[in-house]
Amino acid sequence: MTTRREGRELALQALYSKDLVTQDPSTTLKRIVESFGEGEDPTLSANSKAYAFAAELVAGVASHLQEIDGRIAEKSKHWSMARMARVDLNILRLAVFELLYRPDIPKNVTMNEAIEVAKKFGADDSASFVNGILDEIASTVTDKE
Repeated sequence: MTTRREGRELALQALYSKDLVTQDPSTTLKRIVESFGEGEDPTLSANSKAYAFAAELVAGVASHLQEIDGRIAEKSKHWSMARMARVDLNILRLAVFELLYRPDIPKNVTMNEAIEVAKKFGADDSASFVNGILDEIASTVTDKE
């Protein structure tokens, strides 16, 4: 598994936890790594690059949440955000953040990674659901240079 995939999975867990309990997702991310990582200090763990990437994603989603959710709501025909599975919604949030604010990550990589994470953490139809909405959103985002 790549470092960035590990980071995306950590970020997903932190954002999902934030939906369940009122806590800053950055704090949740640190606790996840402390509890399940290789050491008490996530900066000293073998996954420090994954943690750093996850922290960037979590902070980015948190700071742009209103715009990200607006894009998801606009493109999710016949699905209110309240009806979406929390895992699927947070995978979408991560991917939309990458599409809009991470020009260093190609669109096709963002889409493929979101689908793979959805296969691992979501329900049987999560990957196709995530793919459908991301495809709609990605078509409105200008190509990255």
